[in-house]
Amino acid sequence: MIRNIIFDMVGVLMRFNTESYIEEHHLSEADVAILRKEVFRSLEWARQDRGTISTEEAERSICDRVPPHLCFAVHDLLYREGRKIVPVDGMRELLQDLKDRGFRLFVLSNSCVHWRSFWEEIPGHELFEDIVISAEVGLVKPQPEIFRLACERFGISAGGNQFSLMIPRPMRRRPIMSACRQWCSTAIPRNCDRSWRRS
Repeated sequence: MIRNIIFDMVGVLMRFNTESYIEEHHLSEADVAILRKEVFRSLEWARQDRGTISTEEAERSICDRVPPHLCFAVHDLLYREGRKIVPVDGMRELLQDLKDRGFRLFVLSNSCVHWRSFWEEIPGHELFEDIVISAEVGLVKPQPEIFRLACERFGISAGGNQFSLMIPRPMRRRPIMSACRQWCSTAIPRNCDRSWRRS
């Protein structure tokens, strides 16, 4: 019987309000396209999540490629600054409901070391027992090693019906889902709160 639920963080518990940031700083569509490519889709972003590059190094490297007027935005995005946290609707209530029903709650997320700067803004953060962040352990999903490490940290037996994952819908790509199924009974898309309440 499943008694443990492991949540992803960004895209499941919360999201960043990038739209308001763009409006506040009057970024053009061309500026946004550059930032999307050179920051969010960059090797530096991935290496930050893996913990193999410092934020300072990532910022210098990316700013060498973007127009000078965008370096302030590169800084804000890499340090997770300037963008408001938007909680996912109903998630706080879902977390409390699961906790009240005896489920153990954990977080396993690909994220850089700056996650603590917004963690306490997430409603229900205090209900989680433990957190594994990729940059702090030098591993990223869907590497099997990070699932194994999380199971050890959380005191959960790997495989079988010991736990379920809640992941963002964009992560339901074949390699990630395949890795998830090796380690847990189900990988649940974010907007599952109503169906879960009926279970």
